[in-house]
Amino acid sequence: MRNILRNMNELFQYPSAIVGSLVVLLLVAVSIYAVIAIPYQTAIDLWRGGEETWYRNPKNAMPAWTNFFRTKKLPDTLDFNTATQPNLKTVKPSTLGNSFSITIPFDFTYDAFPPELSVFFTAKYTSKLPFVSLSWKTPDGRTIRMKNFSITASQSYRITQDDALQAKLGGLPVNQALFAAPGVAGGPAPNPPQVLKGLYVLQIDGVTFQKGDDINAEFISYGDLYGLAGTDNLRRDLMVALLWGTPVALAFGLLAAVGTTFTQMFIAAVSTWFGGIVDTLIQRVTEVNLVLPFLPILIMIGTFYSRSIWTILTAVILLSIFGAGIKTFRAVFMQTKESPYIEAARAYGAGSMRIITSYLIPRVIPLLIPEFVVLIPSFVFLEASLAVLGLGDPTLPTWGKIIDDAYTNGALFQGWYYWVLEPSALLMVTGLAFSMLGFAFDRIFNPRLRGQ
Repeated sequence: MRNILRNMNELFQYPSAIVGSLVVLLLVAVSIYAVIAIPYQTAIDLWRGGEETWYRNPKNAMPAWTNFFRTKKLPDTLDFNTATQPNLKTVKPSTLGNSFSITIPFDFTYDAFPPELSVFFTAKYTSKLPFVSLSWKTPDGRTIRMKNFSITASQSYRITQDDALQAKLGGLPVNQALFAAPGVAGGPAPNPPQVLKGLYVLQIDGVTFQKGDDINAEFISYGDLYGLAGTDNLRRDLMVALLWGTPVALAFGLLAAVGTTFTQMFIAAVSTWFGGIVDTLIQRVTEVNLVLPFLPILIMIGTFYSRSIWTILTAVILLSIFGAGIKTFRAVFMQTKESPYIEAARAYGAGSMRIITSYLIPRVIPLLIPEFVVLIPSFVFLEASLAVLGLGDPTLPTWGKIIDDAYTNGALFQGWYYWVLEPSALLMVTGLAFSMLGFAFDRIFNPRLRGQ
């Protein structure tokens, strides 16, 4: 216990160790939060839900905080729903059914046009379909008749995809025409169109034809910004994958590092202690394994067998058991084997397994710690690399999967840099934190580096 405290005190004399430790603790805290706030099955359902689950989010929206650094403010998403905001709806009973008036006023104070406008209807009716009429009122007093149609139990009206409305508005894209400033004194409209700021009103008048029938509407003016991390091409909140990618990355790196280093250490100890044919066999197997193409084998497993993260993790550990670490540990054990206390243990009758587990292995634990810590980020990067190659677990939201999706959808060519930079930054921070911590441990436990 005293040695542990002394080593910890010495560890925190290095600024790099302090920074690395804080970052690792932060990653662990984020992992715990992600698992509690978004349970495993919920995370999978959200990530695989597609546009049906995320229909309220804008497509390819940048993080909301980027607006603080802009002189011209991009629009946020505005969402109005009569199911949760009943004050937006007025109902007038009639002899046969009901008349509905849904008035949605909102202030638009942004410097750019919203990319999408949509209305989602839900209707309760007995036999005859309800009928609705939509109109648009601008801050300068204009009223634009949009569309009249019957609605089913669940129906969407994509305003910005209405070709008839676009033709009616002079061919200008609907999202621009509805928010554009008109020409002065009847003159031509500005070119390019300018945003007219002020109070807009979406008016929806509806009628049902039987008592008990009902209409609700949700109007969404999609923005160019969303949340802390933005969204992808399927409207998914990238924060879900960034949060859940943290425990997946740490668990994969930690389990692979533990399984690899401790197994290598034990095999090296057995090889050194028993020597002879056992040592020869283990060394030959190690040398053969070292020349095997590690990454191509993993690619073959992911392509022809399974891309499950647990399958890949098992394959990584099995392929790494007889790795170069066996040679390193064996060199240390060769020196330790000739120590006087080993001779004393043999003299009082200690068995081979007792000597291996109680005398040989504990001597290399200090050398194991730095290698173990530095090895974690290498496996984190391996998991991300496999995902980027399209061999990641298709069910799990991970950092590598985000980068793969971004690459597949041409994020860099479209200017969606956040989509690539966010998971890449987390990978680099994770690798840097563990590396700084591992190098500090190396200085403490390696006598040749002590004090440097």
